[in-house]
Amino acid sequence: MPEIIIPIVVVILVLAAVIIRNIKIVPQSKAYVIERLGAYHTTWQTGFHIKIPFIERVAKIVNLKELVSDFAPQPVITRDNVTMQIDTVVFYQITDPKLFAYGVENPVSAIENLTATTLRNIIGELELDHTLTSRDTINSKIRVILDEATDPWGIKVNRVELKNIFPPKEIQDAMEKQMKAERERREAILKAEGEKASAVLVAEGAKDALILEAEAAKQAAILKAEAVREAKIREAEGEAEAILRVQEATAKGIELINAANPGQAVLTIKSLEAFAKAADGQATKIIIPSEIQGIAGLAASLKESM
Repeated sequence: MPEIIIPIVVVILVLAAVIIRNIKIVPQSKAYVIERLGAYHTTWQTGFHIKIPFIERVAKIVNLKELVSDFAPQPVITRDNVTMQIDTVVFYQITDPKLFAYGVENPVSAIENLTATTLRNIIGELELDHTLTSRDTINSKIRVILDEATDPWGIKVNRVELKNIFPPKEIQDAMEKQMKAERERREAILKAEGEKASAVLVAEGAKDALILEAEAAKQAAILKAEAVREAKIREAEGEAEAILRVQEATAKGIELINAANPGQAVLTIKSLEAFAKAADGQATKIIIPSEIQGIAGLAASLKESM
């Protein structure tokens, strides 16, 4: 009895081991290409699967993530016969595991060679300056060509980037000199523009100063004229006041004389005193009214008789 149990146990253990070994759990972002009797059978996606032992096998495990391949620099010649080294980076993703497994022998090597030949064809149509300034255009053209070419391989090219461009040493020296000259030119332009702006500001400042000075002089002249006018007005008012006071005094005197009712003799004497003051020893000829002359003659007669 024990002799029969042992083989049965061994068979059960072997079967269990075989079953366990043929249980497959496909992880996320992976795909298993399954062959049955040497021919493609199916593609396992994420999840639990059981493989038939000795009949089915996992032909290829495919990574469905976006992959990156950094290719070594490739020598290319531009349209103006300048040889340079350009390295590329290709971002791609496997969209069909079956085509990827059976489409091409070495997909990464195929992409690298296809990238190199496509790059040479595109760069060969461009001149050096255009090559250095048209990276986006070159990247787009290479991506479109690679995407179409790799479609039968179950690969989708998402992006292509020119990582580095290495022109010859003499070209680099010439470019550095050109860049230095360009920087010096820009510096000279900026300096000239700065000096121009400074001169404009100085001129505007001088203009503003002259305007302020002219306005100040104008204001001073206006104030001076107003002061002169005010002084003349005050002087005229003073003279008018003085004349008015004299006239008032004269009128007052006349009023007082009229109130005193003076005689003709007094009036004549006052007239003589007024003529005396008028002469003041300076006049050489005085015209005396006839009335006053009569009185003067009478006075002279009385003096002789005495």
